[in-house]
Amino acid sequence: MPRARPSNTFSRHTAASEQGSGCLSAFLIPPLAVLFVGVLLTIFVKNLNSPMQAGAKSLYIDRSTASTSTRLAPIFTPEIHYWADSITLWAAASNLDPNLVAVVMQIESCGDPRATSRAGAIGLFQVMPYHFASGENPYQPDTNALRGLGYLKGSLDSAAGNPRLALAGYNGGLGVISRGEWTWAAETIRYVRYGFPIYEDARAGVANSPALNEWYANYGASLCRQAAQRLGIDP
Repeated sequence: MPRARPSNTFSRHTAASEQGSGCLSAFLIPPLAVLFVGVLLTIFVKNLNSPMQAGAKSLYIDRSTASTSTRLAPIFTPEIHYWADSITLWAAASNLDPNLVAVVMQIESCGDPRATSRAGAIGLFQVMPYHFASGENPYQPDTNALRGLGYLKGSLDSAAGNPRLALAGYNGGLGVISRGEWTWAAETIRYVRYGFPIYEDARAGVANSPALNEWYANYGASLCRQAAQRLGIDP
């Protein structure tokens, strides 16, 4: 059905509306302005909170659970004490006991930032390459610590705070934490056999650790000589 032609009455009404649009805009401007300002404030607050809170969370250290220890025990070799200030900072950023961090570095590399293993592990904390993001330098100490200690913290959390099991998880993978020790690889058993007593001695504040001395005699001497040469430490 053809549409009817608009009447003159409709045409006049439309024209009147157009002519009166200026007055209509004047009445709408205040509420529109309020609405616009409200939207801007909402966006501003949202943008203000999101990135800053995200950044704050990434840097936040829970002081209620962080270790109160800020100094390394004297039992560690000179190559580890070379990194003492860095270990303290890395440990605080990861919410870990610096002495536990030092135990891992002692056994893994004896402080050699260029250390490598036959399995392909790299750097101070002997981190496997697949833990690094694209473009990261795995030999850079801060980067190596970030990835290595992130894994150690994950292992400690998986072990419900048990440092002995955390050391096992760091060496053998997090899956070993929930398994019986008779299923652990010989390397993991050895890692815990030395690592946990060394950590206990460090926490006790003793001046000498029989466990560390035994580890050094059996496995660590050449590793530490290499680290000393790399760091320029006199024998």
